[in-house]
Amino acid sequence: MTGTPRVVPLAQAAGAEWAKLWSVRTAAACLLAGLVLTGVFTFYYGSIARINAHPVQPLGNAPVSSLVLGQFALLILAAATVTSEYATGSARASLLWVPVRARLHLAKSAVAAAVALAAGIVFGVVGLAVAWQPFGGRATFDAAQSAGQVLAMGVYCALLAVLAVGVAFALRTAAAAMSVLVVLVAGLPVLCTGLGGPFLLAVNDLLPQTAGTYFMRGGGTPYPAPVGLLIVAGWAVAAHLAGRTVLRRRDA
Repeated sequence: MTGTPRVVPLAQAAGAEWAKLWSVRTAAACLLAGLVLTGVFTFYYGSIARINAHPVQPLGNAPVSSLVLGQFALLILAAATVTSEYATGSARASLLWVPVRARLHLAKSAVAAAVALAAGIVFGVVGLAVAWQPFGGRATFDAAQSAGQVLAMGVYCALLAVLAVGVAFALRTAAAAMSVLVVLVAGLPVLCTGLGGPFLLAVNDLLPQTAGTYFMRGGGTPYPAPVGLLIVAGWAVAAHLAGRTVLRRRDA
């Protein structure tokens, strides 16, 4: 007997992904690791600014800078929502329950982005609290500016999560996905700034971490904050479309 595939609403698919995310310890471990990295790095950042008598700067710069490390905890969390299922074979069960592949992909992206958004905001608040004392007067606190930077951290983390889910669907294994993500997010900026030159520096300005930093710090040379946001969003959309294409064309 031939029947039409059952249609699972996006809300139900997202609810199932939410339940699966918290059914294992990976999510909690990644969030805890990100929180610890934020605390340690922001304390270090403020201390260095005080010891070296850096120019006075917004307090929010400390938690923003901490994402150089903390973002990897969220990338691992987001990628694992996909790669863990391919590793165990449970991706087949997910596709049987949600046969519309684009909907499954969107549900995973939405859940990962929501968790990363909340985590980025929490990281920002914790970073502000930890960094104030070690700055020792080398930082200024403006409530509106700090709130804007914390919210920007959440948005940046959410877009990174969408990027990670897309890459994970395209590559399917944890090793391959994380290798690409590490190179894209951290490796290429180091390479471009280390080698220098007008071309490589221009390339660096278009990479997600660099653009995200401009966005979270409120803009500057060479472009304002909204442009940085659009660049990061463009990377997230491109990865999402790539993952969706591979998911539609290849069996689990």
